[in-house]
Amino acid sequence: MAKVKTAKKKPSPIGKDELAFLESYINNPSPTGFESSGQQLWLDYIKPYIDEHFVDTYGTAVGVINPKAQYKVVIEAHADEISWFVHYITKDGFIYLRRNGGSDHQIAPSKRVNIHTDKGIIKAFFGWPAIHVRDSSKEETPSLKNIFLDCGAASDKEVEKMGIHVGCVVTYEDEFMILNDKYYVGRALDNRVGGFMIAQVARLLKKNNVKLPFALYIVNSVQEEVGLRGAEMISARIKPDVAIITDVTHDTQTPMMNKVAQGDIAAGKGPSLTYGPAVHNKLLKQIIDTANKHKIPFQREVASRSTGTDTDAFAYSSGGICSALISLPLRYMHTTVETVHREDVDSVIKLIFETLKTIKVQQDFRYIK
Repeated sequence: MAKVKTAKKKPSPIGKDELAFLESYINNPSPTGFESSGQQLWLDYIKPYIDEHFVDTYGTAVGVINPKAQYKVVIEAHADEISWFVHYITKDGFIYLRRNGGSDHQIAPSKRVNIHTDKGIIKAFFGWPAIHVRDSSKEETPSLKNIFLDCGAASDKEVEKMGIHVGCVVTYEDEFMILNDKYYVGRALDNRVGGFMIAQVARLLKKNNVKLPFALYIVNSVQEEVGLRGAEMISARIKPDVAIITDVTHDTQTPMMNKVAQGDIAAGKGPSLTYGPAVHNKLLKQIIDTANKHKIPFQREVASRSTGTDTDAFAYSSGGICSALISLPLRYMHTTVETVHREDVDSVIKLIFETLKTIKVQQDFRYIK
């Protein structure tokens, strides 16, 4: 009987140590405006692979390779995750919330949460009336007006004694897992998986003894989820010549997705490259040429006015920075089961790594010279 040939698995840049870092980094809460503990984890991981680092006033962390070079290239992701703020505490001890970023009220009922206080983590959950007592003829859907937290307190005074007050930040407690040996799943993959990927690029540059002819800034920005604010601040400070941004994009293959509206993007088929006004066409072509040369699979999508990512903040900063976006297809964005394909993560790392090696010192990306 003839032997059946099985496809060879592509070598992954992610080993056990890297996977352990990814898990701890994803599990560590890093809500918008409160990213510091996650940023410290990231910096501690990346320090062996960089020459120096700095952190700005609001917490964006930057590792630098070859810092004395005049020509500056940025690779960037954002570190913050969506969350909630304690907004109002009732006399009966129930807690109402406000969004911190684009938190999805529809997934909230029955989810367990961590309330972050000066006394430490207080456990709570989103309560919801039982199906038996709801009137199906006028069923209410979850909204900011009716979702609430139950922390086991009987009064507002008891809530306050626990250390909970208006302004405390609230995160979901769901943690990282691997699904069917193919998918990484968890909360905050948007976009701490991006921070993980750019850290791996730094590691591979060191491991392969790649000497870049320019200064490389590995940037993990804060406050993207509330308007690209961290990227806005750090781009004005660094004033790079080139910026390659990585973030997540929608996998449109699952039920209830609309390919006409959202495009045809599939997890497992490689990173998605975006066309749009903020994306510089020459840099995009260089990335595509690199993908083709190294047989890295990729997909294409279009942004109409803005990409909705830190690409926009970099592109329109400091008189205009040559920028491009490499996106990781992700299912169930802004839920606690955000899902990405392992091979896509590998491909994004490889594509950024190989593209950096194609950028020349003083490369002039202007359309008209």
